[in-house]
Amino acid sequence: MAAQAAGSSSGASLRRELNIWEAIGLSVALMAPSMAANINPQGTAQTVGRAVPLAFALATVGVLLVAWTFVRLCQKFHHAGSVYGFVGATLGARTGVVSGWSLMGTYTFYGVVTSTACGILGTDFLTSVGVWPSPPWWGPFIVSGVVLIGVALLTISPVRIGTRVLLAVEGTTVLLIVAVAVVVLIRLLSGTAPHGGHATWSVFSVPHGTGSSALFLGVVFGFLSFAGFEAAATLGEEAKEPRRDIPRAILGTAIFGGVYFVFVTAVEVMGFGATPAGMKRFVGSGSLMGDLGSSYIAAWIGDLITFGAAVSAFACALACGVGASRLLFALSRDGVGPERLGRISTRRGTPVAASVLVIAGMYVFDIVCVIAFHAKPFDVFTWSATIGTLILLVVYVLATLGAVRLVFFSGERSAFTWEIIVPALALLVLGYTIYRNVLPYPQGAAAWFPVVAAVWILLSVALVVSRPSVAHRAGERLMHEEGLGTVASSPTFGAEAPGRPVGT
Repeated sequence: MAAQAAGSSSGASLRRELNIWEAIGLSVALMAPSMAANINPQGTAQTVGRAVPLAFALATVGVLLVAWTFVRLCQKFHHAGSVYGFVGATLGARTGVVSGWSLMGTYTFYGVVTSTACGILGTDFLTSVGVWPSPPWWGPFIVSGVVLIGVALLTISPVRIGTRVLLAVEGTTVLLIVAVAVVVLIRLLSGTAPHGGHATWSVFSVPHGTGSSALFLGVVFGFLSFAGFEAAATLGEEAKEPRRDIPRAILGTAIFGGVYFVFVTAVEVMGFGATPAGMKRFVGSGSLMGDLGSSYIAAWIGDLITFGAAVSAFACALACGVGASRLLFALSRDGVGPERLGRISTRRGTPVAASVLVIAGMYVFDIVCVIAFHAKPFDVFTWSATIGTLILLVVYVLATLGAVRLVFFSGERSAFTWEIIVPALALLVLGYTIYRNVLPYPQGAAAWFPVVAAVWILLSVALVVSRPSVAHRAGERLMHEEGLGTVASSPTFGAEAPGRPVGT
């Protein structure tokens, strides 16, 4: 394995200093299981009723299918640009640039999502404890602005510090939620739950009259809760043992997310009650685990859960900043962006200029939404989440196609023939997810979401089509500086031995 990642023009390079737990920290933080467990199950409940944990169990299967893609790619390649390097080495530099630019957009929009969520939850917490009794409607924007400053400072710090913070804060919050869920489950099983609540296996069955199409729509909501589980792939040049640790981090995060979401959502539904009245309270809750903690344990637990969810949102915003800045750095280092953005700080060992620009982009999106569309904090949260997810689904499709070509059609088959069913099923899940998010076409402000997502992706398409030299230069640098081989065998990339692994 190459001793170092390729350097920038400044001569500095990303530092290989991360272990598997620090890689897991980035993926777990970007997935934000603490925040997702308090919000996403309500969307699922609107389509499948009490069968929320069943939908999340099925979603776990879909996520594991997609995880196969990243595991296979990371076993062969390690690159700071994640899918930019992976897809570029398998489908060609043009497609690689499009996928890298798209994933950078997803992480940037998700940075807006999570910093805004931190602003909303943080404001609620400050109000609840009496620190800020009557905040104005724009109060969450002030908190989220401060959050982004903290994100910027940690993103430009040595990455080992950032990933340790991510793992610590998200791990603590997840443990808190699991502890509360265990207490709730014990009271349900012992018959001491409020309002006569009790444990029931009915949460894993579909209510009468609910069709399979509605169930799969619920699975879509569950599937989106895992978004970001692949973030460790952006640390391929900073992990000590990337071919071993990055695949394990990605697969481990996906498995953990499945177990966690199924358990927590089952307790949440049973805690509120698996009846029509209980599900009405479930859907109307402001904080699922916070409300359960208050009613099953003590009132102060609700505030603690809200604070923990805010910290989780901050950790996720930091993970987004790290992921997006590494992608922008990798693209710029290979000539797609300005040369300055492809440089590493010799003192910090991080891409400072790329990090600052990414965080500034998050601020700009907030400002545009408020000034141009009079958006409230929750509007910004919803809008950026939907746009980022639509872009991410396209990225997953491209990565899966790249993995298929690498594993089955590169001339060096590294898997059993029957394994092709895994990416085939993944493409079906991804295709249907995109379909359910675009059709029937949304109305009102939501009509802009597919447009913005498409425009973001088409910007990179226009660049590589109008300036083919950019993609050609990126392809050459991917091969020669990073040691990435190509199985695409296209003029864009140049001729190279098929499936050549990372330099050893």
